[in-house]
This record gives sequence, C-alpha cells and structure tokens, in this order.
Amino acid sequence: MESLMGTTTDQAPANPAATDDLLATQPIGYWSCLAHATVTGYLRDTMAKFDVTQPQYWVLNRVNGGPAAPSREEVVAQLTHLADGPHEIARVVDQLLHREWLRIDDGQRLHLTDAGEAARERLRELATEVRAVVHQGISDDEYVAALKVLRTMVANVEGN
Repeated sequence: MESLMGTTTDQAPANPAATDDLLATQPIGYWSCLAHATVTGYLRDTMAKFDVTQPQYWVLNRVNGGPAAPSREEVVAQLTHLADGPHEIARVVDQLLHREWLRIDDGQRLHLTDAGEAARERLRELATEVRAVVHQGISDDEYVAALKVLRTMVANVEGN
C-alpha cells in the first residue's frame, strides 16, 4: 500500500505492555480511549463518593462561568456534546434545581444558590485533587507537550 504522507513508522496492534522502544508504533486511538476511560472513570468514581456527578460539575461551572446568567436551553446546548446522551444535561439541570443548587429567575435564567456555589467550590477542590493524582510524575512541560501532540493529531485529520 502506498503511504499517504511518506511516513515509515509501522502501525502495530495495540499492546498495553509495549516497551518504550515500541511506543511510536502504537495506535493513538487505543491509548487515547484508554486514557479517557481510565481518567474519567476515576474522576466519576471519586465524585460519586460525594453523591455528585461530573455532568453536575459541568453545569455548575457553566452557570457560574459566563458574563450573563444562561437559560436552561443555553446550558443544554453548550454541554450536550460532552454528555453521555442527548437528555443528560437537561436531567442534570433538574437534579440541581431539586437539590436547590440552582434557581431560575423570572426571566428563566439559571443562577447558583449559596449551596450550589459551595458545592461548585468543593467540586473544584476535588477535581484539583484528582488532577494531582492523574498528573503524578508528569511535569507541566510534559503535559503541555502531550496536549500539543493531541491537538496536532486532531488538526491533521479534521479536514479529511
């Protein structure tokens, strides 16, 4: 088969036990999926110990993070691509309203309650603790380099 870009590095089957000298041959899809599943699972398991979910944290951050209070529809539109399904974020908004971590004003805009802000701050601390575990033994420079590589890979295939 003719090379698309003239590269010569062989594509080997995924091998979790691949030695360092063979890592360049490993499929990015396998490793990025494994990293995503493992890190997300760890984060979600840690949050579950506090009876919260990652999507709840997303919603609390989104409601807190803009120049103007968002509507329910805006939050759903902005976060659904991250969720496990098309209805998850709407359900999360309902859960947070029920918990009284969110409130809706007369203009149908969402706001954090004091309890919601306290939860968001605690979840941020928890996410920072999880990040420390995940990043153990990895310098900021190494992390930035890894993200730059992933960003380049995405850009390489986006137009194709």
